[in-house]
Amino acid sequence: MNITNCTTEAGMAVRPKTIPEKMLICMTLVVITTLTTLLNLAVIMAICTTKKLHQPANYLICSLAVTDLLVAVLVMPLSIIYIVMDRWKLGYFLCEVWLSVDMTCCTCSILHLCVIALDRYWAITNAIEYARKRTAKRAALMILTVWTISIFISMPPLFWRSHRRLSPPPSQCTIQHDHVIYTIYSTLGAFYIPLTLILILYYRIYHAAKSLYQKRGSSRHLSNRSTDSQNSFANCKLTQTFCVSDFSTSDPTTEFEKFHASIRIPPFDNDLDHPGERQQISSTRERKAARILGLILGAFILSWLPFFIKELIVGLSIYTVSSEVADFLTWLGYVNSLINPLLYTSFNEDFKLAFKKLIRCREHA
Repeated sequence: MNITNCTTEAGMAVRPKTIPEKMLICMTLVVITTLTTLLNLAVIMAICTTKKLHQPANYLICSLAVTDLLVAVLVMPLSIIYIVMDRWKLGYFLCEVWLSVDMTCCTCSILHLCVIALDRYWAITNAIEYARKRTAKRAALMILTVWTISIFISMPPLFWRSHRRLSPPPSQCTIQHDHVIYTIYSTLGAFYIPLTLILILYYRIYHAAKSLYQKRGSSRHLSNRSTDSQNSFANCKLTQTFCVSDFSTSDPTTEFEKFHASIRIPPFDNDLDHPGERQQISSTRERKAARILGLILGAFILSWLPFFIKELIVGLSIYTVSSEVADFLTWLGYVNSLINPLLYTSFNEDFKLAFKKLIRCREHA
């Protein structure tokens, strides 16, 4: 997000990059951009072409992939040109467009993670009622809200930037850190508030899932095991965060309706009469859930926290960083758009099958 790239003050001397350095930087960033584009395209194609993935929860993931694809296509290439050339040579208008798109898309990507966490929280803590509310219309409303908030966070600089008269054309394409209130407003809205909400939601999701595991593990009678398996399976189907049972995910609403007609008992539950055996499986699942949530949160925090810490200390005039450091932290944030399609689909069996189908289609093409 280019509140970014260029937090270097105009008067700060910057050592020109050598040709080998530029080539290495360019190749590295091109690889990141290409992978980000391909992975997000794969997620979008998988959801669009696989009927089993046509669910409201996956529409949020598809929208996240579209947003991250926009980062890869509209933001990253111009950033590569800017970094390699050491100066902006694409004119004032394109600079304004690039900065605005950068801020909007990166903020929107972060806020998508927030609404996905919120969707999963409602699904696992209020499964029966939320199964009826979890519609495509609701997902569309959440997506529209995310884009609206992102635009309102990124829009204010356009008002004061549009009044600057620049002659000759700018050699640096930056958002000046001379509005402290906006720096605080934008960093809180784009990162710190979403981060707080995501941490709270996933903490509660984990504890809700943990209680399901423990309830299921402590069942001693077949009837209890059947009921717990039903509830656990329902929550697994509804959350799409991590599977509480070992079933692959499909349409959560459809599967929930089937529970009224039949009771589904996972095969391993029938044979687990020993309390210690059940407790061991419960503990294994808790650890797996903790690892998955740890990966999701860890990737997000490691990608964006350094950048937004830098934004605050630069915006509050506490410290000025070099352009190299600013570029590195910016691209560390961009890498989150590469990680998202991996983390939000890797633990879902239906996505894995859809990706295999896409690969086979490519091989036969």
